[in-house]
Amino acid sequence: MLLEHIRIAQWDILEFSRNPKHVSPKWPEGYWPQTEAPPSASAWNASVKKVKQDLKALQELVEDPKTDLLAKIPWGDGQTILREALLVADHNAYHEGQMLDVRRLLGAWPEK
Repeated sequence: MLLEHIRIAQWDILEFSRNPKHVSPKWPEGYWPQTEAPPSASAWNASVKKVKQDLKALQELVEDPKTDLLAKIPWGDGQTILREALLVADHNAYHEGQMLDVRRLLGAWPEK
């Protein structure tokens, strides 16, 4: 559930940052999956892959010399690309910490 939430929120922030026609999901239900667990291992792997792809796309947007990190996004309410990138970093870190806590509490660590 946490991974899929990270994927949805990160995708939304990325698309808002680069697409003036993007429509965000309804808050809050559109940012959380319907089920607590992925329906399959392949669904989990697809979410991991998409999180990595979207994070790379956001990094490329930030690194692009044409991107003015401090300019207000014209279709926003005062947001900047820098603010959106920092939002992704903060949001992902928070929920990744939760995922580590869950693994610790469940004793779900790989065998050495």
